[in-house]
Amino acid sequence: MNTNPDKPAQENNQMVFGIRAVIEAVKSGKDIESVYVQRGLTGGLYLELKAVLKEHQLAFQSVPIEKLNRITRKNHQGVIGIISPVTYQNIENIIQEVYERGEVPLILLLDGITDVRNLGAIARTAECAGVHALVVPAKGSAQINSDAIKTSAGALFKIPVCRHDSLLKVCRYLRESGLQIVACTEKTNDYLYTVNYTVPTAVVMGSEESGISSEIIRTADHLAKIPMHGEIASLNVSVSAGIILYEVVRQRM
Repeated sequence: MNTNPDKPAQENNQMVFGIRAVIEAVKSGKDIESVYVQRGLTGGLYLELKAVLKEHQLAFQSVPIEKLNRITRKNHQGVIGIISPVTYQNIENIIQEVYERGEVPLILLLDGITDVRNLGAIARTAECAGVHALVVPAKGSAQINSDAIKTSAGALFKIPVCRHDSLLKVCRYLRESGLQIVACTEKTNDYLYTVNYTVPTAVVMGSEESGISSEIIRTADHLAKIPMHGEIASLNVSVSAGIILYEVVRQRM
């Protein structure tokens, strides 16, 4: 397994290099996982790239040229784009389709999960538990790369993944669509077992380091925590996700 952060993608079909090539990839509708831009890059073509990325709500990382050279030895012109191996979907379409099928929506939002193996493990559990979609932020989320897909046992190819610039806006949309928002956090006295998950539900999981953003916590209909009796303060986030998702499964059986 590749754990080198300087090599986010090695497969040729996941990498686009060169300013014009990245611009055209974005314009053509390719799902871009990340864009690396050489620090200090200037010029008209660079400004065009920035405008196209902004138009498509894609962020980029300014990095030293040494990092770009470690990713590829080809003529990258100071810009490398990583194409996502999955096709991101629209959360509005998914909610509509779930309701049309007569099913009770179950959505999982991941706030600040940056470890690719945690992302993969969560996706694997979510697919097994019948989650209708994963929602990840456009910034500050683990890349969906070969390591994440391997850890997910291929689940990332099966479960719809949505990416949005604001999870808070997604939560507001989901509430307007009839879903309750359940934020998994230690900042509550209520255990996860007190929530009724038989109704349309969106579960929010946060990172082990910083948890769920305060804005989403304030928006949530319920705060829920997992009972802890040992000396270690918290569980791995993928384990926590499994616990709450299978409480949903238990109640819906």
